[in-house]
Amino acid sequence: MTSTPTTPSAPTTPHPAPTSHAPVLAGAARERLIAELQDAIGAANVLTASDALLSYSYDGGFLEGTPDIVTLPTSAEAVANVVRLATAAGVPIVARGSGTGLCGGSIPTRGGVVIATTRMNRILRIDARNLRAVVEPGVINVTLSQAAEPYGLYYAPDPASQRISTIGGNVATNAGGPHCLALGVTSNHVLAVQVALASGELVWLGGGEEGILDAPGYDLLGTLVGSEGTLAIVTRIVVRLMRLPEATRTLLAVYPDVATGSASVSAIIGAGIVPSALEMMDQTICQAVERHYHAGYPEDAGSVLLIEVDGAREAVEAQSERIAAICRAQGAREVRLAQSAAERAALWAGRKGAAGAIGQLAPSYYLQDAVVPRSRLPQIMARIGEIGQEYGLTIPNVFHAGDGNLHPAMLFDRRRNGDIERVIAAGNDLLRACVDLGGTVSGEHGIGLEKRDALTYVFTPRDLAAMARLRSCFDPRELFNPDKLFPPGVSCLEARPPLEALPAGAENAWFC
Repeated sequence: MTSTPTTPSAPTTPHPAPTSHAPVLAGAARERLIAELQDAIGAANVLTASDALLSYSYDGGFLEGTPDIVTLPTSAEAVANVVRLATAAGVPIVARGSGTGLCGGSIPTRGGVVIATTRMNRILRIDARNLRAVVEPGVINVTLSQAAEPYGLYYAPDPASQRISTIGGNVATNAGGPHCLALGVTSNHVLAVQVALASGELVWLGGGEEGILDAPGYDLLGTLVGSEGTLAIVTRIVVRLMRLPEATRTLLAVYPDVATGSASVSAIIGAGIVPSALEMMDQTICQAVERHYHAGYPEDAGSVLLIEVDGAREAVEAQSERIAAICRAQGAREVRLAQSAAERAALWAGRKGAAGAIGQLAPSYYLQDAVVPRSRLPQIMARIGEIGQEYGLTIPNVFHAGDGNLHPAMLFDRRRNGDIERVIAAGNDLLRACVDLGGTVSGEHGIGLEKRDALTYVFTPRDLAAMARLRSCFDPRELFNPDKLFPPGVSCLEARPPLEALPAGAENAWFC
């Protein structure tokens, strides 16, 4: 369902999650749950000290919320045990990977138990013959490609955070990355997942560990990927591996301004060429990246396109020449071809390290994530400039131009009164503008807590209620990652009758 409300209601301005909460459990009940968890998964895997809890109270954004207990299970069975015990105690359960999310998706808003999967970091099997691997959710994204390389294989989804983000976290938000233009995002490369349900049962979605293609029935696997921990906890993942291409060419097209570079994106795709990557950076980003990485980006460029093509050697050579000609015809002042693997690696290190380089520019930045049709890039870039002027913000831009996935970075100082509210208001205006241009409010970062109210820009109340009903089928008590994804008011628990009004035995069977 993607119907847009005829008269969208403006979301209330989101605000940071509370840094404190009324304890879900206190006294003897809390101590009992801690003891049960320690018995189930080992005392070394249960954290309760205040300094340890603080480490799990935030992610890569600026929202905060402190858990009551943090668990570090080392197996699927341990995750299931934690879920069973937390569910029996009636406390919220929040799954967490490396904590690189940017929307508050792994922030505990009501305390409860965090399940951090970082100790579940084994690559269980690489099946080169069938082009697949079986991994635990705590495996770091880039580690899988490194392990698959001796087999002539790699894992395609490559978010900019791939050196630290986990595959389980990528599954939660359906992460993308620069090289997903031609090959698709995480959901296109996940064949099956094992999950712990709210009951504590371990089940497979998508055909089991063998990753059987085209498993019959409803696509529950597709529902799970991108659900941000609200339906189940991922404990094992079967992913598709790709063969390393015979040849790769990386080009850097240099433009006088952002509009000219944006026009080239549509021209390249319109010519029937789908590069493996098509990334744009504006002048402010180029300057920050070059001063930090010395990667070879021209600091006087209005914008640059980083373009990569791969495949059979002859095809790659021909495509590179056609792309260079198109870029020049669209106004590129220069088109460079990386002459060595080291030069290519430097260009990509600069692009994937852009978020870190932005840290030179201001004490804080708010990295947005929204999407427009790529043909609308010139319009949305102009609107971003207007929003910056309206709110007095500097907004550098680095984004996946090929699929219109924007990542404007709004610079501010979170220590200054009113700055957080100002950038969030500017972010909401940007999301509204993207939807008005036929886009949507997230491409890969997810919704989490930060953008849940903005879903009203895209979906009708009826759409959201249908999604809430689906969530309740998996988790009737809504203990998995509460307050995420959906705006207040669409939760089945908010709509259901009081428990005392339900027939005996129907407490967990009533779905709104």
